[in-house]
Amino acid sequence: QGQLVQSGGGSVKAGGSLRLSCATSGYSYYCMAWFRQAPGETGEKRELLNTIDNDDNPTYEPSVEGRFTISKDGSNNTLYLQMDSLKPEDTAMYYCAAASPPFCVHKIMAGRLDAWGQGALVTVSS
Repeated sequence: QGQLVQSGGGSVKAGGSLRLSCATSGYSYYCMAWFRQAPGETGEKRELLNTIDNDDNPTYEPSVEGRFTISKDGSNNTLYLQMDSLKPEDTAMYYCAAASPPFCVHKIMAGRLDAWGQGALVTVSS
């Protein structure tokens, strides 16, 4: 497999939108996910936000459902996270991640990831 390379992030005011991207070349049949790590959190503690499987079926955690959208573009091997109605508490480092099949969504939820992006900082001001 290749690397997961993220782009996007930045600063926005509350209520605004941002989109993160994650280049996923080499992970065509993997399930993908977005996680975040809040400021001050250390170690490997990252909050799962959403997942998407090889059939483009998404799942969302309650904290972001209705505001964040996970999607994939197979033509350019890119995973996206569209973030709308951002809140100051969404401020965090955001990571894309991949898990191999089979049962890859279950693996993601169990924290068994095969690859991580390098992270992108999102800062939401009030």
